[in-house]
Amino acid sequence: MQPTPRKLTTLQMAVLIRVLRGFTEQQVDLCYYPSAKDAFSYAQDFLTVFKAIGWRVNDGAPSEVVSSPSTGLAFVVSEKGGLPPGAEALRDTLRIYGIEVATVCDPACKTEPGGFILAIGPTS
Repeated sequence: MQPTPRKLTTLQMAVLIRVLRGFTEQQVDLCYYPSAKDAFSYAQDFLTVFKAIGWRVNDGAPSEVVSSPSTGLAFVVSEKGGLPPGAEALRDTLRIYGIEVATVCDPACKTEPGGFILAIGPTS
């Protein structure tokens, strides 16, 4: 049996837009694991939200951004404790819907100061 493809509902996207609108000037890189069948379309859902709120986003490149793919969603930051407020708000809002986001610290990660990568990996 095939797992249900991941997607954000219209309601979830509306709530994310409303919550995250207060975090202007956020830089986010969005990438997805090409081996995950639903990752591209899931990345497009997040891209829609990020563009609607005016975040600066490098959008939806296929990438194996961390050495071992995380399951589901992951924030990739370059320093420990370096999760910016916009990412914290995104994580907390997704938790309302039972969507967990791991945080991966990768010193080799190349993001702007205060930025992060949202990596969409395979489902568990």
